[in-house]
Amino acid sequence: MITVSIVTYKTNLEELSRCLQSLTSSLISQIYVIDNSHQQYIADFCQQYANVEYIGSDNVGYGAGHNQALRQVLDSDKKYHLVLNSDVYFEPSVLEKICRYMDENSDVGQLIPNTIYPNGDLQYVCRLLPTPVNLIFRRFMPKMIAKVFDHRFLLKDYDRGKAMDIPFLLGSFMFFRIDCFHKVGLFDENIFMYMEDIDITRRIHKYYKTLFWPYVTVVHAHKAESYKNKKMLRTHMKSAVKYFNKWGWLFDKERTKWNAQVMSTIERELELSSAKNK
Repeated sequence: MITVSIVTYKTNLEELSRCLQSLTSSLISQIYVIDNSHQQYIADFCQQYANVEYIGSDNVGYGAGHNQALRQVLDSDKKYHLVLNSDVYFEPSVLEKICRYMDENSDVGQLIPNTIYPNGDLQYVCRLLPTPVNLIFRRFMPKMIAKVFDHRFLLKDYDRGKAMDIPFLLGSFMFFRIDCFHKVGLFDENIFMYMEDIDITRRIHKYYKTLFWPYVTVVHAHKAESYKNKKMLRTHMKSAVKYFNKWGWLFDKERTKWNAQVMSTIERELELSSAKNK
C-alpha cells in the first residue's frame, strides 16, 4: 500500500539506520534510497534490508532524486507514497494511523503530522505561502523585525491541536496520495533544493486538501544547513529566485487568496476561543 523514498547525500549511517527502523510497518512494500552522493558504504548498508532498493545517482537535487522513485511507483497498484528525510524518525504505528485517516478522507492529497525537534520543541511545519520578504530579505533584517514577519508566516497563533488545510507543508515528511501526481506532475526538477516542498504542496492544494494533521508525532533532527553553511545559503537563494520567477514575486493571486483563507480561519478560531474563556 505504501512506498517510501529517502534521498541521501554522504549521510551518516546511524542517522539512516534510525530512519529505516521507523519503516517496519507491514503496510510498506518498498523503500527507495536515492543516494545523490553515490557512496559505496550506503549501497552496502542498504543490502541488509530486503525491501530497500538502493539507487546510486549524481547530485541531481532533492526533488529530482525523489522523482526517480516516484516514476517507478506512478503506474503501480500502490496507493500512497512517503517522501522522507533521513533525519526523521517515529513509531512505526504512525503510518498505520495516517493510512487509516487517508483511506477515510479521499479529499486529502497530502499530509504532514505534528513534528518536533529531538528535545521536544515544536517545529513549524505548516506555513503561509511565502513572499520574497519571508524567504530572502528577512535573512538580512534585524532579528526583532524578522520575528514580526516570522510570527505570521509560521502561523504561530494557530492552535496546533487541530487539523488544518494549509497550502505550504515542509518537505521533511510528505505523505502523498499517489493519484495526486497524475494530476499535478512530479517535483519540479528546475528547483534543486529547499523550495520543492512549497512548489509541490501548492500544486496539490489546487485539487486536494493539503493537511497538517497533529494526531501523531514524528521527530525531525533538523540541521537548518542554509543558516550555517554559505554554500547551502546560496543554493537556497537560487532556488527561491526560481520559485518566485515561476509563481510571482509581488503578484501571486493564489498566494493572496489562500493565505487570506488560512488567516481568516485562524482568526475565527481565536475569536471563538476568546469568547469561550470569557
